[in-house]
Amino acid sequence: MFTTLKNAWQIPELRKKILYTLLILLIVRIGSVIPVPFLDPTTLQEMISQNGNLLGYLDILTGGAFASATLFALSISPYITSSIVIQLLTIAIPALERLSKEGEEGRKKIQKISRYTTVALALIEATAYYFMFRNTAGALAYRSGFEGVIAALTIIVSFTAGAMLVVWLGERIDAKGIGNGISLILFTGIVSRGPQAVLTLIAYLELAFYGATAYFFFVPLVIVLFIVLIGFIVWMTNAERRIPVQYAKRVVGRKMYGGNSSHIPIKVNMSGVLPVIFASAFLSIPGTIKSFVYSGGSDSLGYKILSWFDYNTVLYAVLYFVLIIAFNYFYVAIQYNPVEMANNLRKNSGAIPGIRPGKPTAEFISKAISKITLVGALFLGLIAILPIIVGAVAKMNISLGGTSIIIVVGVALDTVRTLESQMMMRHYKGFLE
Repeated sequence: MFTTLKNAWQIPELRKKILYTLLILLIVRIGSVIPVPFLDPTTLQEMISQNGNLLGYLDILTGGAFASATLFALSISPYITSSIVIQLLTIAIPALERLSKEGEEGRKKIQKISRYTTVALALIEATAYYFMFRNTAGALAYRSGFEGVIAALTIIVSFTAGAMLVVWLGERIDAKGIGNGISLILFTGIVSRGPQAVLTLIAYLELAFYGATAYFFFVPLVIVLFIVLIGFIVWMTNAERRIPVQYAKRVVGRKMYGGNSSHIPIKVNMSGVLPVIFASAFLSIPGTIKSFVYSGGSDSLGYKILSWFDYNTVLYAVLYFVLIIAFNYFYVAIQYNPVEMANNLRKNSGAIPGIRPGKPTAEFISKAISKITLVGALFLGLIAILPIIVGAVAKMNISLGGTSIIIVVGVALDTVRTLESQMMMRHYKGFLE
């Protein structure tokens, strides 16, 4: 990876793109420390620490911008939600499905729809968070009267405008920078929490010197586990099952085509981190309801039931693992069609050795995808719940969870691949001309 970065830096055009990307990411981090008026960050940080779930997850993705009540407090969360919703609706709504098959023009129209959906979701989220802050003692400077109206409008408009500005900055990276802009902004937000994680580990070591000797064992264990997880995620992300394909010879005019061997690559982690995001969002609903309805705590039955779904409970870990597997199968099912893959092979005079074309090929591909999907789902589930288990056993708050590590490693690998492809294009520039 470092060799790729070094080689890319030596190419003037790529160097300009890398510097442009870094400038945009710097602007994002500056916007993440610009405070929104009328909000008390101290109260928000206490509320997040007491009622983690969705708020804590959002704070990690925004690089601490949400807890600090800054301009980019929502960051790209509305855009991620919008993209997921539109992607799922593309399967359910025929009009969107037709647009997705219209090439570049259809993609632009779907992107435009996603952008408008992002505005609506950002406005809804900003309004919901304002009312949550309004119900929290000490979070707002003004609650009623004319000052309260001004405070409400300022907070809602600032959050919404900040979210759309982040999306626009991500699109600038797509147009003039290197890599996927939204992914890099998400990557930067998570990585910016790294120093805080280091300080947390140092604090646990200090506790060990004051009598909590167990941390002398658990802190090195967490560090080793973190390094092993990164290596394991890189290995699993690049892993794939290759189904061999043999193409028959065919004569077109006076030329002969085919006769070569190839393969169908099926990645072990086909769905990426989306099942984890789906499962996290689904399980965060009870905790969010508890934060809104019982912000000051309660002894009621409803509060106790919602507390069963807290992040550090056994029920949460079990449901989290099961939902990740379920959402992984669901996502793969809507993205990959074995029948269509088999038909495309037959149209191109291709066949899997030992398998007849048509239905038997579709069944073979379906079984292969199903087995690989199970392996990928178990991988995602294990990575996601492992920090929860370690945190519960060691009595430590591990802020950089498995989801964050998967996102960081995945974005880093994608960015390096983009740089390699850019360098390859320039290496063969004279040949292509």
